[in-house]
Amino acid sequence: MNVPTMAEMMAQGKQPEVLFWVGCAGSFDDRAKKITKAFVKIMQKAKVSFAVLGTEESCSGDPAKRAGNEFLFQMQAMSNIEVMNMYEVKKIVTACPHCFNTINNEYPQLGGDFEVMHHTQFLKSLLDEGRLTIEGGKFKGKRITFHDPCYLGRANNIYEAPRDLIKKLDIELVEMKRCKTNGLCCGAGGAQMFKDAEKGEKEIFVERTEDAIEVTPDIIATGCPFCNTMMTDGVKVKEKESSIQVLDIAEMIANADDL
Repeated sequence: MNVPTMAEMMAQGKQPEVLFWVGCAGSFDDRAKKITKAFVKIMQKAKVSFAVLGTEESCSGDPAKRAGNEFLFQMQAMSNIEVMNMYEVKKIVTACPHCFNTINNEYPQLGGDFEVMHHTQFLKSLLDEGRLTIEGGKFKGKRITFHDPCYLGRANNIYEAPRDLIKKLDIELVEMKRCKTNGLCCGAGGAQMFKDAEKGEKEIFVERTEDAIEVTPDIIATGCPFCNTMMTDGVKVKEKESSIQVLDIAEMIANADDL
């Protein structure tokens, strides 16, 4: 897709407008790679000057910190901060709320002061500046419900940017009973993504998917690769794959006009 790295940009004496922080999920998870590609496609269409760190990008340290390994978190964070400071990075955009929250709120204490945006905020700013236009296309008239990622919503109070983007697709936005400040976790936060569930009546992702199914959507929209995985699994457990799609907002915008 012809995406330059910061090293290549620096070699040419150029400084991109933003650094796209891909994150582990967006780099290695086959499903999340589609979100990464969709977001890149939109940025290229909007003629945004951006670069990635490529092999110089390490895990943000979010799972280590949430699981209680502060030492590992600080090692990962400081190594990333060193690399980004070397490239004089000022502005970062990421499609992962976990990376967004960690780099935005926890890196400053370790010497990493960057302007960090979640991809829905960044796309909303492109829209407001007239650099991006969004059309309903194949999503026009569909019923869509948005699942608020914990680290985007309750942790950082970002509720409207993703919804503003969804509304531009000429769809019918239906809210779940538990949404916004009252939203329910998908079950993957706090490093739970990487461990087995504890004993209980029901897994969180099933409970959350039931919240979504209740409002009979055509699509469950997400803004986080972890949430995407959990909601997709939930739709499978409930055997609703033929009637409900799970898509990231970036995928919806990128593919709206690909009829």
